[in-house]
Order: sequence, then structure tokens, then C-alpha cells
Amino acid sequence: MSNSKSGFELRTDILGMAMGVLEGNREAKINSFYSIPEEDRKGERHPVIEITSEDVIVEAQKLYAFVNEKV
Repeated sequence: MSNSKSGFELRTDILGMAMGVLEGNREAKINSFYSIPEEDRKGERHPVIEITSEDVIVEAQKLYAFVNEKV
């Protein structure tokens, strides 16, 4: 019995990984903002970082290209 995944399952996994990368980046940017003392923010509000489906697809394509690289 083979444990290999179908193409659909692999793409689904890669989309999930891409979403994780983007969410991690968003959280890092927000944490970076809050690490600045309030008096140094000069009235700035925390960044609103939207993650679109297009962002996820672009990131997934980068991950997929890396996985397919022939070393």
C-alpha cells in the first residue's frame, strides 16, 4: 500500500502552508509595531494586514516551485 498523496492533497497542503507563512508574517509585523513604545508611535494605529486569496496563491506557487526544484 502506498502512502503517497494525490495532486489535490499536495496542493491543499501547500495552500495551508502558504496561509501559515502569511499569517506568521502578519503576526510578526503586528508584534513589531507593538514592540515600539506607545509614545514613539506618534499616534499611529496598529497595521491592518489583509491576506487575500491572491496572496495565498502567490505564496503557494513559491513553495511549490521550491518543492519541484531539482537539486
